[in-house]
Amino acid sequence: MKKVINPPKSEWLKLLERSTQTVEAIEEKVIAIFNDVKQNGDKAVRQYTTMFDKVELEDLFVSAEEIIEAEQLVSDELKEAICVAKTNITAFHAAQKTAKVAIETTEGVACWQEKRPIQKVGLYIPGGTAPLFSTVLMLATPANIAGCKEILLASPPNKQGKIHPAIIYAAQQCGVTKILKVGGIQAIAAMTFGTESIPQVYKIFGPGNQFVTVAKQLATKFGVAIDMPAGPSELLVVADDSANASFVASDLLSQAEHGTDSQVILVSTSKEKIIEVEQEIESQLQALSRKEIAIKAIENSKLIYVESKEIALNMINEYGPEHFIVCTQTNDFYVDGIENAGSVFIGDYTPESAGDYASGTNHTLPTNGYTKAYSGVNLDSFLKAISFQKISEKGIQNIGKTIEVLAGEEGLDAHKNAVTLRLNSLK
Repeated sequence: MKKVINPPKSEWLKLLERSTQTVEAIEEKVIAIFNDVKQNGDKAVRQYTTMFDKVELEDLFVSAEEIIEAEQLVSDELKEAICVAKTNITAFHAAQKTAKVAIETTEGVACWQEKRPIQKVGLYIPGGTAPLFSTVLMLATPANIAGCKEILLASPPNKQGKIHPAIIYAAQQCGVTKILKVGGIQAIAAMTFGTESIPQVYKIFGPGNQFVTVAKQLATKFGVAIDMPAGPSELLVVADDSANASFVASDLLSQAEHGTDSQVILVSTSKEKIIEVEQEIESQLQALSRKEIAIKAIENSKLIYVESKEIALNMINEYGPEHFIVCTQTNDFYVDGIENAGSVFIGDYTPESAGDYASGTNHTLPTNGYTKAYSGVNLDSFLKAISFQKISEKGIQNIGKTIEVLAGEEGLDAHKNAVTLRLNSLK
């Protein structure tokens, strides 16, 4: 990891760059695949699956037999762990339900807001080097709580045309209605347009590589909503002299092993702690099964020393990390001051892994600095707020003149007339 000492603020933007390709470098390929899938449907989806995943699929969907087989392949220990995690995720997201908001703004003018589920949602679950069945729990659980009628899950198949059994099992536990054995750009395109066999959805959720991220952003041009821009994983830890170097190193490596394009950063007010953490990383790295992936991620990662907690907080808010771990003697300073972060982990015994799996919070979070404007996935992500109003005769008499004046000033005579006619009928 690159060590940086007291970088001036003028260099922060360059220093904190992510190792992502530009949208322009990817978009041309994404658009070509989108156009092909739009025109040729299932045929194009099959062709790209063969091209990218090296498998020819007879059926694009997981069959009933495959669901039974998957359940048998998942160990009892993993089933129990999935159950515990789902229970905690359910508890946290069910608690986010809000009651109808109702008010009489003026006598006779009743206004209220109610939430309705998005009817059709698509959940993208990465497969690849790490099949993220935990993401199934994070997306399908709140979708089910919200009451989404159609929950389509898409995940890339292996070379045998199979989906990881734990992904299938988790999907069944969380109310997924269909499991699509398709990944990558072609999966996002299929869910955007719909094909002969794949239903179109109204909103797409889930993390993915840079191609999937750009594909999701392109989907919005065709009237499909997305949860957020969510690309390669990232983590920032802030630590001082009080931090446990072993814990900090383990957290940094836990994100580095996600993928070669992941990024981890340590910001510290202690030069000694930086050295300790660096030594721990080297030591712990040797035992990792995904060592080579972590090494490549670390190449674009940083160990940054700053002189004060105030400078550290300013830098962290400028970066806007997906995951933010606080291990200092002044945790409250950072917790109260953080403005841009996807999810915050506080204290020595709160590893980022807890949020990834089983504490109950959602791990589908904005990356690449989008925390400055986007929230992570939550129950409201699967809901729409609809406003209602009902005005009585007394109510239209109370606010009618106001509407007439406002509409008249904007030159919208038909708007004004819609009120005037009603007022005249009550004379």
